[in-house]
Amino acid sequence: MKTTRKWTAIILAGQRPGENDFAAANGVSAKALIPVGGTPMLGRVVETVLAAPSVDRAVVLTQDPDALLSGSLQWIKDDPRIDAARAQDGISASILEVAGSEVAPWPVLLVTADHVLLTPVMIEEFLAAVGEADAAAAVVERRTVEASYPSTRRTWLRFRDGDYTGANLFALTSLRARKLLALWSGVERDRKKALRLLMHFGPFLALRAATRTISLDGFVSAMARRHGLGLRAVRLSHAEAAIDVDKPDDLRLVEAILANA
Repeated sequence: MKTTRKWTAIILAGQRPGENDFAAANGVSAKALIPVGGTPMLGRVVETVLAAPSVDRAVVLTQDPDALLSGSLQWIKDDPRIDAARAQDGISASILEVAGSEVAPWPVLLVTADHVLLTPVMIEEFLAAVGEADAAAAVVERRTVEASYPSTRRTWLRFRDGDYTGANLFALTSLRARKLLALWSGVERDRKKALRLLMHFGPFLALRAATRTISLDGFVSAMARRHGLGLRAVRLSHAEAAIDVDKPDDLRLVEAILANA
């Protein structure tokens, strides 16, 4: 099933203040510029989202667009389908400033610049499943990931029906979804710490998830009722959708996957 809506992809390419040790170790000034297979991560992700049939424009969100989009990434500034926006203080404020604006009309797909194994097929699978939800998040089940990459280390959220990890794809379909952005900012900050992440959803839901007495869909339904929104968790079938590049081990894994593709 294909989605008939045209989406704006907002690519999150910022980083916390100060030097990024991972970037510095790879000889670049920003994590989004770390080369993978000879191409900066950001360049790979931008090419991927624009190759997805349901995406017709993109916005790169970063603290210093002029510095980031130069040299081998100058083509991003020159492409009429792409805009650049300066990030505000905090990820939720940055997205709030851009989502639904003239350069990023609804519906909006949020993607991180380190999602270098992302493919147009994954994007289409996700967007086709969003349906009428106000917001959606992509996840991958543990058995899907470990069937292909048994040694990879992810942050697993454990529910009654299985363990899941995030896939760094989020959909916001209208102004109604903006109320989730403050919550999403905290979730993103703690996404590598499962228990702390769950606490952002309230102690009762966190307890039910921690004790595995609620399913993933039950958890999402409870969140939807709490916020008065249509929410959806979309299970992706691709193990690679769960792999981003946050540390040297991730980079080595991704390089190996791409070399064998």
